[in-house]
Amino acid sequence: MREHVIDRILPGSIAEELELESGDVLLSVNGHEIADVFDYHYYTNEEYLMVVIRKASGEEWELEIEKEYQEDLGIEFANGLMDDYKSCCNHCIFCFIDQMPAGMRDTLYFKDDDSRLSFLQGNYVTLTNMKEQDLERIIAYKLGPINISVQTTNPKLRCQMLNNRFAGQALQKIDRLYEAKIPMNGQIVLCKGVNDGKELERSITDLMKYIPVMESVSVVPVGLSRFREGLYFLEPFTKEDAKQVLDLIHHFQNVSMEMYGTHFVHASDEWYLLAERELPPEDNYDGYIQLENGVGMLRLLKTEFAQALKEAASRMEQDGQCLSSNNSTKEVFPQTCITIATGVLAAPTIQKLAAEFMKIFPQKKIEVIPIINHFFGEQITVSGLLTGQDIVEQLKGKQLGSKLLLPCNLLRSGEEVFLDDMTLTQVRNALQVKIDIVKSSGRDLVQQILNS
Repeated sequence: MREHVIDRILPGSIAEELELESGDVLLSVNGHEIADVFDYHYYTNEEYLMVVIRKASGEEWELEIEKEYQEDLGIEFANGLMDDYKSCCNHCIFCFIDQMPAGMRDTLYFKDDDSRLSFLQGNYVTLTNMKEQDLERIIAYKLGPINISVQTTNPKLRCQMLNNRFAGQALQKIDRLYEAKIPMNGQIVLCKGVNDGKELERSITDLMKYIPVMESVSVVPVGLSRFREGLYFLEPFTKEDAKQVLDLIHHFQNVSMEMYGTHFVHASDEWYLLAERELPPEDNYDGYIQLENGVGMLRLLKTEFAQALKEAASRMEQDGQCLSSNNSTKEVFPQTCITIATGVLAAPTIQKLAAEFMKIFPQKKIEVIPIINHFFGEQITVSGLLTGQDIVEQLKGKQLGSKLLLPCNLLRSGEEVFLDDMTLTQVRNALQVKIDIVKSSGRDLVQQILNS
């Protein structure tokens, strides 16, 4: 029987009322052994429960619980999944983990391909690791959406790209999920000369058949680090390549809008920047359904920034009226100089936003510095893969002003640690400047600058 040690009891919860404690062990719910967090939530959603707990003394308590449907018991477990994580069984030609240098922390080398993390954290899974019982449970529990790394709908090509002879067969699970009406999102990591061109056209055409159960598909360019020795040879996309990719995607967006009323397939922001084309309007992103995949992040940033800046300007005008006697706004907005450091990809957009800000608030001097990724290689341009050492190396000795702003995706979630294990404190000490972290929000960016 699987046992799950309770880590924390939430104050004011049913579990606290029942005098459960940290260290107690959950044994079963309504006679069912609990395999993982999905079993736990599924079986505890009932109004009447029989929960078996083993106390530290070894005594077993059978607790009869009456509660509201879906009311939480207030129990947290040390392992949020309540089970071991499933690692990836593929050897994808585009895998970024295979392009990591040696000597980094162990967690960075773990390849997850666990469908449960798709529901909990939005991770994308290949379906090759999903057993029949996993699939049946997803359908029975009506879990969704599930995010799927499709890459290609050509079974033979998918086997080659994932280096897994079962990868093509795994695509049949999409049909099962579709028939059960389990919401899905897809992802295609595009590799030049492999799954682009006619193969991309085929994949999008095939996936459109699953609308509306499959809600969206994103197309993102493969990330190529400088640590690819011995790996499958892949070339970076050029400006002309990006234009062709966008033309194809826009064609299918038009077709999908006409047939289904949704744009369905979306290009990540990198394609527009590489092609030097304007980002689509906000309506084209279908509610930013693929935001975490880098689709529409810059458009949303610009939209939020413009709104927050407009509101700040309105407040400035009101403050200016109050100061009309001396006709000065310098006391309200003292002159300050700050620096914003970000990835090469986002830097041009941030520079334009900074210029818009300084037009309205001329007392704020903002310098935006793009950080070149020497650690992984200059072809890696996203801010989320920047390291502390690159930031220190490229900013040390510069006049950074009163504050340095850094995007939150540079740091490990919930911690102040960069990819190379440098801490925020170490970077702050090396640069001798106050550092503030900006959330992934244009509104927060405006506020952080105003607070400088």
